[in-house]
Amino acid sequence: MGHIITFIVLAIILLIIIALLVTNIRIVPQAQAFVVERLGAYKETWQVGLHFKIPLIDRVARRVSLKEKVIDFDPQPVITKDNVTMEIDTVVYYQITDPKLYAYGVESPMAAIENLTATTLRNIIGDLELDESLTSRELINSKIRIVLDEATDPWGIKINRVEVKNITPPRDIQQAMEKQMRAEREKREAILNAEGTKASAILVAEGEKEAAILKAEAKKQMAIREAEGQAEAIRLVNEATAYGLKAIKEAEADESVIKLKSLEAFQKAANGQATKIIIPSEIQGIAGLAAAAKEVIKE
Repeated sequence: MGHIITFIVLAIILLIIIALLVTNIRIVPQAQAFVVERLGAYKETWQVGLHFKIPLIDRVARRVSLKEKVIDFDPQPVITKDNVTMEIDTVVYYQITDPKLYAYGVESPMAAIENLTATTLRNIIGDLELDESLTSRELINSKIRIVLDEATDPWGIKINRVEVKNITPPRDIQQAMEKQMRAEREKREAILNAEGTKASAILVAEGEKEAAILKAEAKKQMAIREAEGQAEAIRLVNEATAYGLKAIKEAEADESVIKLKSLEAFQKAANGQATKIIIPSEIQGIAGLAAAAKEVIKE
């Protein structure tokens, strides 16, 4: 009987030991880290894999995600250099790089980052005027990220990016900006219309100018061609006259033959459109002589 009780007690103790061992086995998943304490003091940081802690002595103080996270803060009221109050909300992308520093560095890290973002944003916008604030988002993002990254480094947090999501000026400022933008668009439209009309007028004038130049050039070419034709005709007449005179000279024609040739020329002229022809006296005599010669031949 005593052996059975002893066996049962040993079995119970063994089961308790096995249960303690099983319940103190920890598996750290991917992209996570466990901060382990021993007797209330930091002991180590567990990375991905299988781990075992001593029962009742060790404990997992904090489970930390190593993934990149996003915090969307509520709009913060800020005042520009020219005393315009507007609201700006930002988005912060961060990642935990040191689980130990994150666990023991600061109480409520997210609240600390939000307050630090708000104060940094106010300092930056306070040095900018309204127009600069609306057009300098990249500058604002860069400055906030540098300040936050430097401040959160002792907390084991890495600030990857900071984005200004919305900048909301007062309603009256928005209305004034909308009117200004509308006036600017109308101005650009009027300028474009005027430039188009000017360009069209210039093209029309240039077309008329080129047409006039081409027309004058055509008249000039026509006059030149006519003059060249007349000159060519005169040259040909002169060449023909010179050739005829040369032929007569070579044939040793007497004065009578020359006068007969002149008569033939006047006969040809009489066959034209002229209604009256005056024949010189010398040619008249030759004409009579030619008539007498015809009578003699007939007989």
